[in-house]
Amino acid sequence: MTRTQHVALMATYNQWMNRKVYEAASRLSDDDLLADRGAFFGSIFGTLNHLALGDTVWLKRFALHPADYTALAPLNTLDVPQRLDQVTFANIRELSAHRAWLDGIIIDWANAISEPDLDQHLHYRNMAGITAEKNFYSLISHFFNHQTHHRGQVSTLLSQAGQDIGDTDLVGLLD
Repeated sequence: MTRTQHVALMATYNQWMNRKVYEAASRLSDDDLLADRGAFFGSIFGTLNHLALGDTVWLKRFALHPADYTALAPLNTLDVPQRLDQVTFANIRELSAHRAWLDGIIIDWANAISEPDLDQHLHYRNMAGITAEKNFYSLISHFFNHQTHHRGQVSTLLSQAGQDIGDTDLVGLLD
């Protein structure tokens, strides 16, 4: 498997898992979704919201890549979040629609990446305004790892709330 195939696989896994997570979350009441469950971002909704914000921050940074990915152009309509815990959606339905839109962008972007793109360094500023320069492939790996990390938290919170999201193993998507 090439690195670009791996990136495309991770984008597909991200979309597949988000659909499962949001389907389970949609079965809960707003009160259950907003209940502080002791997670880093408090609630199921807070953690899902954080994931959408984090993805937005990283995708907007990825849009700075010299390859100028047209798949990321729709993100120009979004502001960069000021904080990764700010609530930007009124309810799970709004957040779910945004998540589906974002996942479509991620799929299109992942399929547009070329092998030489992955070897370049990306120059960006972190949320504190500090300039950074890192290997693009390493940043993409972080992007998908961050999603998996927080979805793992959400799957636990959903399980504690009586919702089973089913199989979560990447191996289920492998040939």
